[in-house]
Amino acid sequence: MANTHKEYVLEVFSDQNFVRDIVKGVLHTIFFHRYFPSIRPSLYTPTSAVSYSSSRSQESLPVPLPAIHEPVEISAAIDAHAAALVSQLTSSSSNAGANGSRGEIVVQLFDRKRRKTGITGGWLGRLGGTHQTEEEVCWEEWVVQVVVARPRTEADRIKVRRAMETSLQKAAMKIVAIVNRDKDHIPPILTSEQNPFPYKILVNPRQQQSLDRGFGGWT
Repeated sequence: MANTHKEYVLEVFSDQNFVRDIVKGVLHTIFFHRYFPSIRPSLYTPTSAVSYSSSRSQESLPVPLPAIHEPVEISAAIDAHAAALVSQLTSSSSNAGANGSRGEIVVQLFDRKRRKTGITGGWLGRLGGTHQTEEEVCWEEWVVQVVVARPRTEADRIKVRRAMETSLQKAAMKIVAIVNRDKDHIPPILTSEQNPFPYKILVNPRQQQSLDRGFGGWT
C-alpha cells in the first residue's frame, strides 16, 4: 500500500539579513502545534542579523510567534537546519541574479508502525518463526519555500520589509488554520514516550534528490 500523507506548503519572503530568523520562526510555529507533550510556551520575534541603524543594536519584525525551547533537541535542530539553509542560500547567491535566491526546508512527522515478518515457505517457514519489525511512516509534511530578496536601495528595503511581515503573518495564520481544521489524519498516540512522533528536518531535499539521481547513472 502506498504511503499517503498530508502535505502543506508555506511560502515566506525575506531579505538576506532576516532569512535565518524568519525560517526559525516558521519552524518553531510548526513544532509548537505538532509537539504533543505539554510544553511551556514562549514568544519568538525574528530579528535581523545586521543592524541597519546605529541607534539600534538590532531590528526586529513586529510578528511575535510561539516558540519551543524545551526539549532542547528541537530548538537545536531548528537552529542547525535554519543555519544550513542560510549557508546554502549564501553559497548560491552569486548565481541568483537580481531576483534573489530560493530555498526549501521540509519538516516530516512520522508514526511508528509494527509489522509481523517471517519466512512462509520451505522448512524454515514450517517452524512458525515470526518476529515484529518497526517502521516509520510519514503522516504529515510541511514544505517551507523561502525566497530571499536583495534590495539595493532604501526604497527597495522598505518594500521588502513590508513583504516580509506580510508573508510571515500569512504563514503563521495558515499553520494555525491547518492544525485547527485537519485533525483526522493524526495517528493515535500509543506510546508513553515524551515525543510519540519522530520527525525529520530536511534542507533543500529536492535538490539533493536530483543530485542523487544524477549520480545514480554511474552505478
